[in-house]
Amino acid sequence: MFKSLLINKTDDRYSTQLAEIAESELPQGDVEVNIDYSSINYKDALAITGRGPIVRHFPMVPGIDFAGTVSASSHPEFQAGDKVLLTGWGVGEKHWGGLSEKARVNGDWLTPLPTGANSKHVMAIGTAGFTAMLCVDALLNHGIKPEDGPVLVTGASGGVGSIAAMILASMGYRVTASTGRPEEAAWLYKTVGVDEIINRSELSSPGKPLQKERWAAAIDTVGSHTLCNACAGVRYGSIIAACGMAQGMELMGNVAPFILRGVTLKGIDSVMFAKEKRAAIWQQAVQYLPESRLDSLTTVYPLSEAINVAEKLLNGGIRGRAVIQCS
Repeated sequence: MFKSLLINKTDDRYSTQLAEIAESELPQGDVEVNIDYSSINYKDALAITGRGPIVRHFPMVPGIDFAGTVSASSHPEFQAGDKVLLTGWGVGEKHWGGLSEKARVNGDWLTPLPTGANSKHVMAIGTAGFTAMLCVDALLNHGIKPEDGPVLVTGASGGVGSIAAMILASMGYRVTASTGRPEEAAWLYKTVGVDEIINRSELSSPGKPLQKERWAAAIDTVGSHTLCNACAGVRYGSIIAACGMAQGMELMGNVAPFILRGVTLKGIDSVMFAKEKRAAIWQQAVQYLPESRLDSLTTVYPLSEAINVAEKLLNGGIRGRAVIQCS
């Protein structure tokens, strides 16, 4: 038997509880993992609370990422004792996930732990940090350089936003942080390393199709009007990496930034990102996000607290990363 969060839905009643589960109930897969750490991401919080249609099958163990040690494997790339991590691939949505002491998964979904990292470190980075690194990588591939000007990061107090801002700052970029939590200003300046803070209200309402060219690029984690205003406010030939929907999924802008300023809107998906490219992105993330820096960005909770943490996250009560110790 092992402990796990378990989501059930019967007759339209949605419930999540900490449960004892027999190993025989684990889903099919060719690798079994003893999980050390997982984390609570925005998507996890929606799944745990039932506030969003994340879970596709019931019962479901939530948790879209985890890190731990292989306990059994019939997959050619892994053997017992290997240190591994997993993000994405529908885990925690369609396949039992990481908020558990154990998992059984398809070995093709696993990534070896990056050199110099441990399980807690990579889950402090987690899906949020992996997504943030993909966003930063998109800006780099577009040719955005520190001397080009400030980079806007929206939702900068959240998991993806704070890590994206920290990576950019460590690379020498000037970061403009948009947040709805003015009480986090000192933390954003001193710990994350941003250069300027603007209130999210500046971006969260409908704006003009083209606005003053304020930023060299943008990373948007919230969507809706905020994303439209970011598109309208970046410089000619710039790029916006869009990865979130905290404000909303709708996109009610216009084509002016794209056809008059040559702006690129780049969608970032970390779930199905190519397996063969993952190790390199993870190694970059570990390089720019050493564990010593992430400690001030991370709070570790026991598995028994995961449901409460999910509620707090959706209510704006969590800053940075919420890591869950599973065993």
